[in-house]
Amino acid sequence: MNVHDFYFDLPQELIAQDPLENRSSSRLLVLDRNSGDVEHKTFTDIVDYLNEGDCLVINDTKVIPARLFGLRETTNASIEVLLLKRRENDIWETLVKPGKKAKIGTKIIFGDGKLIGNVIDIVEEGNRLIKFEYEGIFEEVLDELGQMPLPPYITHTLQDKNRYQTVYAKHEGSAAAPTAGLHFTKELLEQIEKKGVKIARVTLHVGLGTFRPVKVENVLEHHMHSEFYQIDADAAKTINEAKDNGHRVIAVGTTSSRTLESVGDENGRVKETSGWTDIFIYPGYKFKVVDNLITNFHLPESTLVMLVSALAGRENVLDAYKEAVKEGYRFFSFGDAMFIH
Repeated sequence: MNVHDFYFDLPQELIAQDPLENRSSSRLLVLDRNSGDVEHKTFTDIVDYLNEGDCLVINDTKVIPARLFGLRETTNASIEVLLLKRRENDIWETLVKPGKKAKIGTKIIFGDGKLIGNVIDIVEEGNRLIKFEYEGIFEEVLDELGQMPLPPYITHTLQDKNRYQTVYAKHEGSAAAPTAGLHFTKELLEQIEKKGVKIARVTLHVGLGTFRPVKVENVLEHHMHSEFYQIDADAAKTINEAKDNGHRVIAVGTTSSRTLESVGDENGRVKETSGWTDIFIYPGYKFKVVDNLITNFHLPESTLVMLVSALAGRENVLDAYKEAVKEGYRFFSFGDAMFIH
């Protein structure tokens, strides 16, 4: 399977740079994965496609303001640090730019000394392990000094940090938002629940792997980065009851999908559990838990477009994407949505 099989032509101007004023006013392309037929709707119309007894699975991870700008102690040279994952206590795996200036032993000063980072090791792919020193609570210091880690294709400054969070974000730990969830408002979720749809919350802390391009021609040689997930007993019970009663499990986003497929057994049942997953889903994969998917429009040749193609068929997806381009849909994190059923 060649990475170029997942290429499509995307005009630069269709990459959404800013969130819409109203989250749920984005457009919704509805794709029938059996026929390949598409419909053009508004996101609030999603309610019409959900049935009583269905289970909507959302990822309640919360993005941390993981991008820090500091100065190297000895030279005052500027250094950018992106927190990827907490290894233990105050030690984080990070991506540092420029990496050459962050040798082991380098001290980085943030916010006039409110936060100090010491490079203690260099690990896989040149990532740095940094041990932080500070007074008070780390999360509060980070909230003051850090910026939201927007993807590299978004060049505009985000005016409101909360617009890169879902309205149901709860557990801090992501370096990127589960963007399919950005379309939901509290009112829309209440409307969905009133219809008799059950909502299950799972957690997957989104890592930088979301942004990493596939650099190998043969898709099967690509290595996914591991991400932490958690499913509690209530969520497992809700998901399993939907399955047992013949209802659909509808994942909101590729992160929810990867969580469910990482833990689902051959009968499509899940259990209370937590751990790390590096599951890579591409065409040929047989979904065990996920029946339908709400997702955004993804980068050409990305692992995300491969996951969507595994569910709906590569040709169906690429045809739908061509239609979306023709109709001027907005792409990526702050873009429009797609419902695959």
